[in-house]
Amino acid sequence: MGKLGAAAAVCAMALMGASLLGATQRPGGLLRPPGALSPEGFAARCVRCGRCIEACPHRAIHAAPLSAGADASTPCIEPRQQACALCADFPCAAACPTGALVGPRSMREVRMGTAVVNEERCLSYRAMRCEVCYRACPLIDEAISIDYRQREGDAIHAVFTPVVHEDACAGCGLCVQRCPVDDPGPAISVAPAEG
Repeated sequence: MGKLGAAAAVCAMALMGASLLGATQRPGGLLRPPGALSPEGFAARCVRCGRCIEACPHRAIHAAPLSAGADASTPCIEPRQQACALCADFPCAAACPTGALVGPRSMREVRMGTAVVNEERCLSYRAMRCEVCYRACPLIDEAISIDYRQREGDAIHAVFTPVVHEDACAGCGLCVQRCPVDDPGPAISVAPAEG
């Protein structure tokens, strides 16, 4: 795809992005691709060229919708639609011509954000065994582990709840994508990195 085609694709994605990425805008900002600089550094360097969008083999990166204001058309990820697969070679960062995305050496260096469990929605906190987020995590037992404990007031049954370890969580959103809870939303989300 030529430069004109890429620019047209970014604009089209931004226009249709309002429906696809309506839930992307959150208090912490947009979830950026792996290797993104701090929000200020990213905003200063990203030229909205769409190369990272084109390079993503899983189609996880989209242009932010016009409703994102000054961030419209910048690359972002809506994990409920398609999470980041944490590709070994980070083609999105390799495609960035301005250094807004700097390729990490491994998935353990990625800090897109941090997963946050909503205990009121999580099936595990309702004494149902789920573990979907735990099993979906590419850094299983590092970024998400399972806390086993007896159910309060019940000597027979146990509770198996997910615990997110902020220092290891990449923020890829695979846990969000796979969460079986959907009303009014998943029981886990990703708070984007702030810097």
